[in-house]
Amino acid sequence: MIEAASVLAAENNNPLLPHPFELVVGIFSFLVVLIVVGRILVPRLQQTLEERTQAIEGGLERAEQAQKEAQQVLDQYKAQQKAAAVEASNERRKAEEQGAQIIAQAKEQAQVEARRIVENAKAQIEAERQQALQSLRAEIGALSVELAGRVVGESLADSARQSRVVDRFLEELEERARTQEQITS
Repeated sequence: MIEAASVLAAENNNPLLPHPFELVVGIFSFLVVLIVVGRILVPRLQQTLEERTQAIEGGLERAEQAQKEAQQVLDQYKAQQKAAAVEASNERRKAEEQGAQIIAQAKEQAQVEARRIVENAKAQIEAERQQALQSLRAEIGALSVELAGRVVGESLADSARQSRVVDRFLEELEERARTQEQITS
């Protein structure tokens, strides 16, 4: 009997079937929790989710805006870089032109200076030649007068007579020199 009573008690007290009172209290508690969650927590969760969604979308918009601005800055930088390259090329070309002008001016000045030096040298040579000719004429004249005086046996003290003798002698020498040049040419 004890066994039968324990089986009956076990049937009445089935652990899988809750007690009706517990069942009503559980359902009522579940409904209260469901109402609290549905009315209070869900709107707060939805509001928080909406704020996060807006924050993320705003962040994406700001990131896109920042990316557009960065692209604009990059484009401006590239344009400035191209302009700087063009300007550097122009400056280099100008410097080369100026260098060529400076070289041309220096060559021209050197040629002018060389011509001046050559002309001065020619003038100095001509002056020295004339001086040497005059000195030679004077010496040759003196020697020829002395020689003529010895040959003739008379003195050529008269200056007019000396001058005529010297001139005639020099003319003869010049004539011989011209004849020699024509023969060698």
